Amino acid sequence: MAKTSKYHAKNPGPDGQISWGLDEHKIWKELFGRQVRLLPGRACEQYLHGLSLLDLPSHRIPQLCEIDAVLEKHTGWRTAPVPALINFSSFFELLANKQFPVATFIRSREEFDYLQEPDIFHEVFGHCPLLTNTSFAHFTHTYGKLGLAASKEDRIYLARLYWFTVEFGLVNTPAGTRIYGGGILSSPGETLEALESQVPVRVPMNTLDALRTPYRIDIMQPLYYVLSDFDDLFTMAESDIMGLVKHARKLGLFEPLFTPKSAQVG
Repeated sequence: MAKTSKYHAKNPGPDGQISWGLDEHKIWKELFGRQVRLLPGRACEQYLHGLSLLDLPSHRIPQLCEIDAVLEKHTGWRTAPVPALINFSSFFELLANKQFPVATFIRSREEFDYLQEPDIFHEVFGHCPLLTNTSFAHFTHTYGKLGLAASKEDRIYLARLYWFTVEFGLVNTPAGTRIYGGGILSSPGETLEALESQVPVRVPMNTLDALRTPYRIDIMQPLYYVLSDFDDLFTMAESDIMGLVKHARKLGLFEPLFTPKSAQVG
């Protein structure tokens, strides 16, 4: 996470409020309106329930204190305003303290459909609804504590688990496969790709396999791991994740299902 960003996060004022411009509110409104129309029949019910609890405004960027009031009531979590990019140590420390990092900027219109950095729409709309759920909150808290204590090498393996669960996870339900990963839920293209395209591979979640699976952040995902039940996140949190990390390091990585950046021409 040593990259730099062209975006500059906004700092809250003395009252804890962030001052957003009219154009920024308009971008939120358009992102929110487009994405919320895609969610019925695609997002998991736990996410939709959390979205209802948060009652996010459709016409303006919410203040973090509005989100905190709901999260604290249900799971004891809060948000934490952060710059566009933070390092692993800061990320894990925040999660270990039940604080979810929210980059306090919103994407430009030039990157309306896709940007690599997580902005406030991605963090709030994509992730915060599920932080009202005890299984998801417990998994995220446990993950933060493990990452905070882990070595630099182990953190790279842990990052893959986060990617294939919190960011790009799918779950089986009686009504069919649904989305719970925030990286999908905040992206219209990925929302359709994850469930309806015949191109990506969808396989049952296996923690050891997820730890060994390479990924790229700048493409549609070629592979998704699917939980058999949403509460499997709680079970996963209670398992010996670091023991599996050690095993994954011995076994090594799977061959990627994409062209590595270093092999690309041009």
